[in-house]
Amino acid sequence: MFRISQTISNNTCLSLKWNYCLSVKGSLMTTTLTRPADGEGSVQVQQDPSAKIEEGALVIAVYGKGGIGKSTTSSNLSAAFSKLGKKVLQIGCDPKHDSTFTLTHKMVPTVIDILEEVDFHSEELRPEDFMFEGFNGVQCVESGGPPAGTGCGGYVTGQTVKLLKEHHLLEDTDVVIFDVLGDVVCGGFAAPLQHANYCLIVTANDFDSIFAMNRIVAAINAKAKNYKVRLGGVIANRSAELDQIEKFNQETGLKTMAHFRNVDAIRRSRLKKCTIFEMDPSEEGVEQCQNEYLALAQKMIDKVEPLEAQPLKDREIFDLLGFD
Repeated sequence: MFRISQTISNNTCLSLKWNYCLSVKGSLMTTTLTRPADGEGSVQVQQDPSAKIEEGALVIAVYGKGGIGKSTTSSNLSAAFSKLGKKVLQIGCDPKHDSTFTLTHKMVPTVIDILEEVDFHSEELRPEDFMFEGFNGVQCVESGGPPAGTGCGGYVTGQTVKLLKEHHLLEDTDVVIFDVLGDVVCGGFAAPLQHANYCLIVTANDFDSIFAMNRIVAAINAKAKNYKVRLGGVIANRSAELDQIEKFNQETGLKTMAHFRNVDAIRRSRLKKCTIFEMDPSEEGVEQCQNEYLALAQKMIDKVEPLEAQPLKDREIFDLLGFD
């Protein structure tokens, strides 16, 4: 808790998004700002209540350490859902706007760029201005973001969902996947957790990835106090073994939902700007990866049991992982 004191004239109103209480003595007003209920000390971005995604759609937020392969995983998972007959929407939540290019085979314009062109008058936009069809009918949106060091990514995510709702584009969608920037789970980039049913965490069998995963678990638990989001499980990526991941899972209550080894065909699919489902199944590892993505999608469709995981303290992870 902290205080802000300032002198104001009568009839002056402060509009704040945090919880606050006022005490007025003459012309001195003291405002006490309290931490929101869904965080341990961080000020969270609050979305427009009208921007909720319709009940019925399976909404998944994908998080993980930066560079761990979230966009590759998200796009291939979207493709897998589509192969199972689902209508899928993938929303890239990164200013780099490179989440969906393996689905669309190109870099598509972002929502924030399109809105700027019409001076943020969203009523002037048509769906085809910001939503693009990719592999096997997957609909793709890149929210984009403000220039580096400025603005709020959470605002952009909220505006993207609001825009999709205004055009009734979520009403006939079975699965929505948010592919989120790095392991940033505070403030704006935690905004997708306000819409998601489940969070999937992409990790590798190494210390840094698991350390980041632990902090993501803590953030999801904080959001779960006020939102429907729950932990869905772990996706092991680019990992030959699972010993360190499983050691962490056993201590925290997490569960590995899928395991992708370091298959060169996945790397080459990115270079070819396509999903793993567009690669030659006779190539080494391709069919195995395709089947693993299809199995993961089916698990999510079959309603995953939410996990009640508890994060470790930083020192506990340090002592837990590694070799004797």
